[in-house]
Amino acid sequence: MLTERQLEIVLSVVYEYISTGEPVGSRTISKKYIKGCSAATVRNEMADLEDMGYLFQPHTSAGRIPTPSSYRVYVNSIMHRRRMAPPGLESWVRTVKRQRNSVEAALSKVSRLLGQVTSYIGVAAITVVDEQKLQKVDFVRLEDGSVLFLVVLEGGVIRHRRIALGGDLDQKELDELSLTVNRVASGKSWSKVRDALYGYITAQLEEYWGACRLALERLDSMLAQESYHMSTGGMSQIFNVPDFADLGRLQALLALVEEESELVGMIKACSTDEGVRVTIGSENALEPMRDCSVVMASANSGSSRSVVGLIGPMRMNYEHSIAVLEAVLDGLGDDDFDIDDMEEE
Repeated sequence: MLTERQLEIVLSVVYEYISTGEPVGSRTISKKYIKGCSAATVRNEMADLEDMGYLFQPHTSAGRIPTPSSYRVYVNSIMHRRRMAPPGLESWVRTVKRQRNSVEAALSKVSRLLGQVTSYIGVAAITVVDEQKLQKVDFVRLEDGSVLFLVVLEGGVIRHRRIALGGDLDQKELDELSLTVNRVASGKSWSKVRDALYGYITAQLEEYWGACRLALERLDSMLAQESYHMSTGGMSQIFNVPDFADLGRLQALLALVEEESELVGMIKACSTDEGVRVTIGSENALEPMRDCSVVMASANSGSSRSVVGLIGPMRMNYEHSIAVLEAVLDGLGDDDFDIDDMEEE
């Protein structure tokens, strides 16, 4: 448990380090932040905080830098403050609202502008809260041995994909699989019937389990993407962040951002149904994100959930980032950004 003075020192070190990027010394803290406390006293407290895992000293003669534990204390502190929207955001939120012809255009605009305002990687996503229901599924064997599967969703939306199952199912067996899926899934959302179908195939179609499982996995993947629309902003601004000067570290981050399935999983893990969530350093499950922080803000609107976020270094300006995301989400929180009102190109 931190004492009141230790808490003040932790918050001061984090704030100063975010501002300057330089290790923070005891003299700086005593002069700028805790003026009633001598440098020697602050130095002793900082040594204790280092032992407790809140601060780190790069080398003997240097000041201290925050650890993820210190950033967590700082973020928990600022989450209780009232934040003002950064100036100038209202005008570009209005430009986003004009992107009504396409979900992708609106998301792309949001993610790019988030990056421009903060110098971090902007993320914008809309996910359907109420999953679309399946009406019919058909598996059709093609001459080359591959299989075309057709999915009719609620409202007559048709999706199709061609896959190689790696098994030798004839059309009769594919028809049986289609019949099974339709019997169980018609009129229901995929998440409610997926496990039941896997169980049925395991018990009743054991001979063709491998091929059937692959077909359902592809169907699962396609329907998951159907309910998730996402965009990341331009990457050029991240090159100006000193914390990403290490090329290997930067390449790992960019590779993650380019891998859509990994990024979707990260967004789902780092966002909440409502409000702001911050994950710092080792709190992130993905290895490339262990030196990064992710700030996500989410809100439900009608049948969709909007998510805006930022990926940056642990030395992120958290207060500004959170204020930006909250202002953007608030500005987009009416029907103008509802996925139901947009048509995909």
